[in-house]
Amino acid sequence: MQDIRLGAPRRNAGFRMAGYWIWCPSVIKGEDGLYHMFASRIPKAIPFHPGWMTDSEVVRAISRTPDGPYEFAETVLPRRGAEYWDGRSTHNPRIVRHGDLYVLFYTGITHPFDDVRPGEPFSVCDPRCTVSRSNKRIGVATAQSVHGPWTRYDAPVLPVKPGTFYSFLTSNAAPVLYADGSVYLMFKSRRYVGHCCSQMFIGVAKAKHYLGPYEVAPEPIFDATKDNEIEDPFVWPDNGGYRMIAKDMSGAHCGEAHATLLASSPDGMHWDMREARMLYSPRVAWADGTVQELGNIDRPSLLIEDGRPTTAFFAASTYHFGVSRPDHEIWNMAVPVRRENEALAAHRCLF
Repeated sequence: MQDIRLGAPRRNAGFRMAGYWIWCPSVIKGEDGLYHMFASRIPKAIPFHPGWMTDSEVVRAISRTPDGPYEFAETVLPRRGAEYWDGRSTHNPRIVRHGDLYVLFYTGITHPFDDVRPGEPFSVCDPRCTVSRSNKRIGVATAQSVHGPWTRYDAPVLPVKPGTFYSFLTSNAAPVLYADGSVYLMFKSRRYVGHCCSQMFIGVAKAKHYLGPYEVAPEPIFDATKDNEIEDPFVWPDNGGYRMIAKDMSGAHCGEAHATLLASSPDGMHWDMREARMLYSPRVAWADGTVQELGNIDRPSLLIEDGRPTTAFFAASTYHFGVSRPDHEIWNMAVPVRRENEALAAHRCLF
């Protein structure tokens, strides 16, 4: 399997947008030869967390180069009413292509309450947050062009199921879409525990077509109650097996809490985390020579061109826990993947 090493990012790369918290990067090269980032944005007038559950919308930004900077182009999945399963918030986009068709996996959310007003107290204890979290579902939108228009569907492709590890929610889709339309899908879930929810699980579902039906493996592949927790996986096929990057919540797998790990599997079901290594640290060495300790590097993803990862993307922030402040930065950063000769030169410098 090809090794992956990341280079130094430029500070003006990636995607920022005035007046919004930016999150969840997913990039594809369009039929126009340009690079299109699908992302989530949340108004800065409300707290980033838990505002992403009630006020997120999927947008598209565009760049001539893989690392950007990206400029806002359009809102892709706006609100469409509380009666829809994805009517109040759309989040976690993952864009893939099937022939001439673009397939956008995302998390849809709805709730029946009033909007969050700018400046009002809003926390995870708010009923709007509780209900929104329990209504998270994975769905799909499709388009013939990366510019749209997008077809949205009346039901999610991966609903919850009573009595399972995904009885409370499904979210954070990590799809591998094959040429015949079949899908391997890694996803995040929680189950009901009384009137509340469990800790996190990572499950796997498969389907013969991206619109479903999906068959979920009966047991999760990662269980936060038994395993050291990982979050936000991104998966791609490699040399007959699968590779994954994900956030290492405790640092037990790659040696640093909240860093991004790289792992491999022969079948997508069995992951030997003893072989996992760190791919990227929240301690970022910028191309200008400065070093910065970020609060978060979440939702990792890769742009893969001609079978080779060329650019990594992370949702990044300068705050870690607590309430986001107006002076915090929350944006999608882009990090170049070093070419083999660059990685070799860097390795030789160590000796």
